Amino acid sequence: MARLSRWSEPLAALLAGLFCLWLVRLGGWFFAMLGLAGGVVALAWLVVALRRLPFRRAIAAPGMVEIDEGAIRYYGARLLGGEIALRDLSEIRLLTLRGQPYWRLKSTDAQALLIPLDAAGAASLADAFAALPGIRMGEIASALHHPGPATRTLWMRPV
Repeated sequence: MARLSRWSEPLAALLAGLFCLWLVRLGGWFFAMLGLAGGVVALAWLVVALRRLPFRRAIAAPGMVEIDEGAIRYYGARLLGGEIALRDLSEIRLLTLRGQPYWRLKSTDAQALLIPLDAAGAASLADAFAALPGIRMGEIASALHHPGPATRTLWMRPV
């Protein structure tokens, strides 16, 4: 069931697309236009859902991630939590400590925030990261699928 819940958003987008195809097949110009417009929206939703898929993991780490008003907050249970504003973010690294993957977010004033990849709410980091200038979400998704060295720098703020 947990495996299916990971795919829930792409499956919902796919079902919406199939519904739109059904609308097109109903006949008439109104339903055809409505179905085509809905199909474009469903396709865009599917692309975004597939890009977010590597970020969705079962919750297996302590703490909770919250993104609110342009700031990433981590409320840690065992590790210290903290907050970094997106405008102050200067670097994103993916690192492994004691076999557990973490995001290491560094601010412009050299403060660092460690967030476990499988903390509650960590999937919402995909949307926050996508807003950063010059970020390559495909590179981040690839790093999540194929873990490499112990520390990987995935993004640095352009100068």
